[in-house]
Amino acid sequence: MNNEEFAFVNQQLAGMLKSGIPLEGALRQLCASMKRGPLRDELQRLETDLAAGKPLVNALAERRLPPLYQRMLAVGVAANDLPGVLTLLADHYQRLHLTTTRLKGLMIYPLLVLLAGLGLSIFLSVMVSGLVRSAFEPFSRWNSLPAGMPLTLWVLPTGLLGIIVLAGVFWSIPRLRRDLRWQLPGFKEASLAQLAAGAGMMLERGVPLPESLALLESIEQRSNAGAELAGWRRRISEGRSRFTEIAGEGRVFPNLFVWLVASGGEDLAAGFKQAAGIYQARANYRSEMILYGALPVAILFLGFLIVGQLWPVLGIVASFMDRLGG
Repeated sequence: MNNEEFAFVNQQLAGMLKSGIPLEGALRQLCASMKRGPLRDELQRLETDLAAGKPLVNALAERRLPPLYQRMLAVGVAANDLPGVLTLLADHYQRLHLTTTRLKGLMIYPLLVLLAGLGLSIFLSVMVSGLVRSAFEPFSRWNSLPAGMPLTLWVLPTGLLGIIVLAGVFWSIPRLRRDLRWQLPGFKEASLAQLAAGAGMMLERGVPLPESLALLESIEQRSNAGAELAGWRRRISEGRSRFTEIAGEGRVFPNLFVWLVASGGEDLAAGFKQAAGIYQARANYRSEMILYGALPVAILFLGFLIVGQLWPVLGIVASFMDRLGG
């Protein structure tokens, strides 16, 4: 689901509800102005269920919408403040879109460099192989090229292709992708910010801490973060009340994160929101530093690639000169 489109839809929906338009009518108007896609289909089915008299909470349970979104809408209905909750959700998914776009840029840039390097390497291999053969052809009566020498020109492009294929296979495995998201610099800070923002939003609207953690655990159920959140809930059930005791010692959530949340005291919602803001700023800073450093690294990579591609040619020339001298 496109988070930017989802944020815009919720902004429009909140504005319509504030102006007095019923939820079914607002959904009908939104769907009429949206282009075809999964989000529009889900909202149309939701509008149909509401028009048939089905309660919003029950209708949401049958739709393929984010669990956090469904839970927050249920909170908005219970508090009779659906427009306010929709505005919060719109801001949340807009921030999520900006973060996701930035992180995708971090992944796409190295891939483009590798693809450009592969194309350059193949071009140099084809061109240099032809030049070497044509240059030494007049001397074939006295000296022939060493066996397998032109094949060395293809070692580097073959290695680059292997790296790209392995990276694609590695990234296509969901478990490995989830683990990397909680380990790579920039990605981990963004994940911590998103989780803290979701927890702070739910706590601010009155969702109990154990229920908020259970929902976040279900979202991260197959990652190391989900296992640690399960430990948090277990300590709450054991009677722990201070957040430092609830969090305990973990590898996913650093001490700074725990300290920021605990600094909120009794107001854990404020603590989680403070942690979300700081880790969002850290994620932005890390991503900017990586992007700024990516350009010189890419230039150096392509330079080494050209040198490495031409190095076998120097070996061919040296071997040929030795043969001529002999």
